[in-house]
Amino acid sequence: MRAIGLMSGTSFDGVDVALVDTDGERVQRLGPSGYHRYDAAERAVLSKAMTEAAALTDRTARPGTLAVAEAIVTGAHRMAVEDFLAQHGISRSEIDVIGFHGQTVLHRPEARLTVQIGDGEALARAIGRPVVYDFRAADVAAGGQGAPLAPTIHPVLTRDLDLPRPLAVLNLGGVGNVTFVGEDGELIAFDTGPANALMDDRIARETGAAFDRDGAIGAAGRVDERALERLMTHPYFMLPPPKSLDRNAFDASVTEALPLPDALATLAAFTAATVASAAAQLPQPPAQWIVAGGGARNPTLLRMLRERLGAKVQTADEVGLSGDALEAQAFAVLAVRSLRGLPLTYPGTTGAPRPMTGGVLARP
Repeated sequence: MRAIGLMSGTSFDGVDVALVDTDGERVQRLGPSGYHRYDAAERAVLSKAMTEAAALTDRTARPGTLAVAEAIVTGAHRMAVEDFLAQHGISRSEIDVIGFHGQTVLHRPEARLTVQIGDGEALARAIGRPVVYDFRAADVAAGGQGAPLAPTIHPVLTRDLDLPRPLAVLNLGGVGNVTFVGEDGELIAFDTGPANALMDDRIARETGAAFDRDGAIGAAGRVDERALERLMTHPYFMLPPPKSLDRNAFDASVTEALPLPDALATLAAFTAATVASAAAQLPQPPAQWIVAGGGARNPTLLRMLRERLGAKVQTADEVGLSGDALEAQAFAVLAVRSLRGLPLTYPGTTGAPRPMTGGVLARP
């Protein structure tokens, strides 16, 4: 089947788009990928919506700013798909299904509550193609973490690459997550901690920029070891996997008094330290780490990871994958798996009681 995957991650900078030919178990072809950026006004609405979402107890409710934000998310994804199809000369009829993750605004699996805004039914009508959405709800309702989801697809995407096992795939978006692929195919996954979210929030408040491009500001700073030590006392790091996080689970106020370069250096070191902490919870030390997401474009963070992990660390692009499109590619494959009733989550990836399918199908 020919599927489009759409992903707007916890950094809420924009929408990634990827085309994949797949049966859900193997990838026949990875097609082109694309990106649609949220503008500053849209990002401001999404940020406010995430703050307001903290009060939600009903995952279907859209009070206040959340209704506006959902319309923005749906519209941005429609534009992302339409622009992508036009750019690559692909007709809508060629697309069998679209995997639409939406935008996570609240994730509290301990309360069996996860909220992704974005109207899958409206997107299906607008594009005129079937859309699979609401991927996390079934897993959370069954007692799983509902996250991370992409790990199910990481073995599929890396199957034909000459990579050692055990292998770790590390996605560094707003929140970090790791997938451990064992020598015998064992699959373990969980969120490691904050990745770019705390750094992005600090630089946005101080400069208005969306992120520290190339980690340049952080590279000029000095790590405050006392602040780092305090950040690492969060009880999340002591929990056994599988486990997952809300984007706003961590408080970085301990770095507020630091000048921007030192704050960014300290927060990058925090991300690297959380990954090292996660590595200690894996069954074996990975022979290699593959890094994807926005963090893969931060040389300061990559250097810190190499220093702490003591293993080979490469970006997804360096091994023949797309660091930017990996999550969107995953949701293309997940959409096909949902249509076929195949598992999207496993006990080792989300703590689900059994391998579980999920997703909701919207027809145009």
